[in-house]
Amino acid sequence: MSSDFDRQQIYLFVDRTMTKTQPRSGYTLPVFACAAALAALRCLRAGIPFADTVSVDLLEPAIAAEIPIEQVATLTAHTALAIARSDPGDNLDLTQDTPVWAMVALGERGAGGERERGREGEEEERIAILGGEGIGRHAVGGGAAIYDYAIRLLRENLSRELQLNEKITVTIIMPAGRQLAARTSNAAFGVVEGLSLLGTTGISQPLSAPGQLEIYREQLQQKAQLFDCLVFCIGENGLDLARQQGIDPERLVKTANWLGPMLVEAGLLGVQSILLFGYHGKLMKLAAGIFHTHHHLADGRREILTAYCATAGMPAAECAAIFAAATAQDALKRLRAVDAETGSNWVDRVYGEIARQIDARSSEYIFNHSELRVSVGSVMFGRDRKIIVKTEIADTFLTQIC
Repeated sequence: MSSDFDRQQIYLFVDRTMTKTQPRSGYTLPVFACAAALAALRCLRAGIPFADTVSVDLLEPAIAAEIPIEQVATLTAHTALAIARSDPGDNLDLTQDTPVWAMVALGERGAGGERERGREGEEEERIAILGGEGIGRHAVGGGAAIYDYAIRLLRENLSRELQLNEKITVTIIMPAGRQLAARTSNAAFGVVEGLSLLGTTGISQPLSAPGQLEIYREQLQQKAQLFDCLVFCIGENGLDLARQQGIDPERLVKTANWLGPMLVEAGLLGVQSILLFGYHGKLMKLAAGIFHTHHHLADGRREILTAYCATAGMPAAECAAIFAAATAQDALKRLRAVDAETGSNWVDRVYGEIARQIDARSSEYIFNHSELRVSVGSVMFGRDRKIIVKTEIADTFLTQIC
């Protein structure tokens, strides 16, 4: 066991990876969409003057946010349009200063208007939410990429403004959404033609700002007091998929790219086991000893994958094809194609070994910086949000926490 002096040195090691300046948080896209919709609806009310801000109940967290409104105007007697601008805070976010439009069409309900309020079907009837230009749609099914939190946020806030006999159709528009989406990995996740209204909270926490690590550490400290097995997710996709797998949300810890410091912190806090739940293009870096996964600092995904393919005995020509792949997802598709063509099992062999090395090197990393033993298991998923591989250790953890 490490001495008190050793522990102090470890905390200094963790602190050196961050600055002392607290990053400024902002709000997620659903908040600006909701603010614009509220402003548009109020514009249709006679006698309500234009206000340059609106108050949005964020629900998660349970606070109100004052959101500036840039413009608002009536289009017809029953339709209005309002514009807000995205402000995600101190983050390297493509949506910074992007206009978010909401067009609200006000109508009257039919004879069923007196039915009991509050049920999900009732709210769907009263408030229809559509995705316009720049809002992505799901390649499979074609529905708008407007997720649960955004829908709940819009309906909760707008329903408070409606009279019993009224209904509205809200169309969210992001004029720059299609162009911005081309610079993201949305298409690989099955969302095309625009951006998603994604998020589980109204607060946008700057994942890439160094000071954000302190916030993550505080959250980790709180959860380490409740559980001896925690689940680390790099971002929202991992968090969402982990919930779908039945994992207790209270065990989930967002790490962003700060996996190394967060692993060490968990060990120092007495966490006994950690499940790493993440996109394969991120987690495979750990198999090469890269514990800060932001691509601006270290990448090497194709080199890592090619090296493990060669070690597994894959023919040189196929290894060359893997090395030439533009992305980790393209390389995975190539491996799957080879398996389908030849009846081989390269995906299982290569990714199985990568995942086992992630477990081993993560546990070793914690021990090297703390002299503490922590069991680590890994679950890797692809852009289709389907699990590629999970280690035996991870499988054991899942049976305990799901």
